[in-house]
Amino acid sequence: MTNKIIAIQGNHPSKLNPTTDTSIFLANEIQNKKYKIFYYVPKNLSIINSKVMAKGFFIKFNYKNKNFFKILKRQVLDLTKCKFILIRQDPPFNLEYISTTYILDRIKDKVKIVNNPTSIRNISEKLYSAKYQRFMHSTIFTQDLSQIKNFIMKHKKIILKPIHSYSGNDIHLLENFNSKFINKFINKHNHIMCQKFIPKIINGDKRVFIINGIVCGAISRVPKKGSFLSNMSKGAKPINIKLTDMENKISKLIAKDLLKDNIFFAGIDFIDQKLNGDINVTSPTGLKTFFDLSGKNLAKTFWKELRA
Repeated sequence: MTNKIIAIQGNHPSKLNPTTDTSIFLANEIQNKKYKIFYYVPKNLSIINSKVMAKGFFIKFNYKNKNFFKILKRQVLDLTKCKFILIRQDPPFNLEYISTTYILDRIKDKVKIVNNPTSIRNISEKLYSAKYQRFMHSTIFTQDLSQIKNFIMKHKKIILKPIHSYSGNDIHLLENFNSKFINKFINKHNHIMCQKFIPKIINGDKRVFIINGIVCGAISRVPKKGSFLSNMSKGAKPINIKLTDMENKISKLIAKDLLKDNIFFAGIDFIDQKLNGDINVTSPTGLKTFFDLSGKNLAKTFWKELRA
């Protein structure tokens, strides 16, 4: 029993979209190998009598049914009974997220956790990219209004991003310096990321999938008409593509570094052959979409590399 349980820490299944969701795609693949899926939301993770416990439920996923999941049994489970734990909730990278990483740290030597809780706590998805700025379009990380003003004056059009958000939320295109708006944005998000706007985003970005240090494939996501956001949650259309030699070279370099930093599964993004600064290590997405476009099942690769 012990070696046949996979725990998933994620958003409640009722909030997931089975046509695109990577967590369901991964769970569906492994449950076909007779593993049992135990599911819980982050707030239901606890330390009780020195044991890491989660209040959740065993669940079965089925793509053929309109109701794509069935709760089989509710239970409070000692997570050391699992073979693997997948951290799959959406960011934002907030205090609840950080607390769950500290709790899971207590059992990471007893259970394989993907991604490693210490590693995802130490790797800011956007700030981590600062070490690769030679491969990026012009970018600064700051709270300094004068630096932002200079950046806008230099580049005319810039993108403002919160460092700890996700899915294209709270991203703004600025064409002039609006101190009131920017100050309000900084007060809400603290340090922010400012990037030169790249008009070629209308042709899409590229999401690259990295599993266990291996560059496994990529898709492009083309923003809907009138938008500069390439997130599928914002209406972008996915298409099947190949990486250029330069994109592949950069991806392999980052994949090697991520593996050294104990990151098993990650997604990185390119715009016009340069990194856009998002290195997704908290809950990478896109595997189901990649399968639908290419026929290549990276869920099989994921579990094979984990040796499940």
